[in-house]
Amino acid sequence: MNTFTIVPTGAYSLRESAEFGFGGRSADRFDGVMRLAFCLDGYRTQVGVELRQDDAGVHGRVHGGNTAELPAIKAQVARVLSLDQDASGFADIGRRDPIIGQLQDAAPGLLPPLFYSPYEAAAWSIISARRPAKQMAEVRRQLSEAYGRTFQLAGQHLAAVPTPTQLLEVKEFPGLTGEKLDRLHGIARKALTGTLDVDRLRHIGPEATTDDMQRLKGIGPFYAMLITIRAVGFADVPPADEPMLRDLVTQLYHLPEPCTREQFLEIAEAWRPYRTWAAVLIRAASSRLSDAPRPISRTGGRRH
Repeated sequence: MNTFTIVPTGAYSLRESAEFGFGGRSADRFDGVMRLAFCLDGYRTQVGVELRQDDAGVHGRVHGGNTAELPAIKAQVARVLSLDQDASGFADIGRRDPIIGQLQDAAPGLLPPLFYSPYEAAAWSIISARRPAKQMAEVRRQLSEAYGRTFQLAGQHLAAVPTPTQLLEVKEFPGLTGEKLDRLHGIARKALTGTLDVDRLRHIGPEATTDDMQRLKGIGPFYAMLITIRAVGFADVPPADEPMLRDLVTQLYHLPEPCTREQFLEIAEAWRPYRTWAAVLIRAASSRLSDAPRPISRTGGRRH
């Protein structure tokens, strides 16, 4: 069985990644192993990976891949955990901005976990659009078990989503309308042409990536930004148009009025070159502070 080790360049907690509910992924309690099952970059095959952490780093055991694929598997896992970036300066952000520092203390080692790939993020965007995330996560699981590949990882079964070629074989499936399947097939075809390759998207940059993703049928501005920030892995893109995030900034920074887009960008200047990471930290860890802000309703009052 192939193995690899990733050595973080800054504070990192595998537990935080494993317990981070995101993209339809359940936030299960960490039992010492983080289990991954995904389409390998290039989208031709799937692999399963067991991850464990000790003082020497994050150690992966690969199921289903071959030795020649090991460097690509390791690189993709590092990207998914945000360990492909140099995190050595992230602690400095907390020293410059005391609010970020408090959040780093409250959630030590929390880095943004990403979708396995832009292909899988785009597919989830289509599957989950205008439907409850928990319900559609179950549909995705059933689809993956029926048409993808299932791995036995540290005593648990976990299925990887179908490759684009496998997805194109799906003609109908419970829980997916004909329109959703048509859009999923469009995503699959684009993936096979290289449109959703991470290297290409990183090369063209975040703005061009967001514009490019909106050309995919069924992907609007919100999901295009989701793919850009939480699948390609740009670490310094400030999500200034997220109302809930700006609500949290309003409360954490004790602003007298609701935070505007311009104010958010001004505050976020102190977070360079980790503006994405700081924003995710605010969303994920604000509730851990002793004086945690309460959500603000869209009518302007506080929810109780």
